[in-house]
Amino acid sequence: MKTAFVGHRKIFVDNLDERLIGAIKTEIRYGCSSFIMGTHGQFDTLALLVCKQLRKEYANLDVEVVLTSLHALDKYDEWDVVPYSDIKTVMYDIEDVHFKRRISMSNRQMIDECDTLICYVDEKHCISGAKKALCYAKEKGLKIVNLWQEEYNPFYGMTQSEIIAYIRKVYEKFR
Repeated sequence: MKTAFVGHRKIFVDNLDERLIGAIKTEIRYGCSSFIMGTHGQFDTLALLVCKQLRKEYANLDVEVVLTSLHALDKYDEWDVVPYSDIKTVMYDIEDVHFKRRISMSNRQMIDECDTLICYVDEKHCISGAKKALCYAKEKGLKIVNLWQEEYNPFYGMTQSEIIAYIRKVYEKFR
């Protein structure tokens, strides 16, 4: 069994790591020992950190990171650490794909390999690559564990006029 992670670039809550740990431990109890994620956003970073942390408790976890470019392995100077040196890295055959499509194509290929998708996706309000990946996973029949909750929406509980007033207030700060 294999589980993929897909989510929005930004995380709007502080305690998502606790829910993510719970979701991963549940998948481990169901027999999953292989996890795969990308490298483009806060949710991917959090998934990687949690998986690395759980490897201390579950030594047999296989953790893979999907690269969309070899530049992710570049060192900037002699003091810089090679990222992902302690993690298995994967790069799908996407070199000839336009760089703006590489993430979505990698997400689809990850999903093709997996039984479960743990995600952080606002299905109601966002049009995003993460939402497209979630829809693809649903089409493929994967088990879906979506950690997004409506309360995470920054405008949760606001009326339309309150949202407009809030946005105007923020806009005025940066004008």
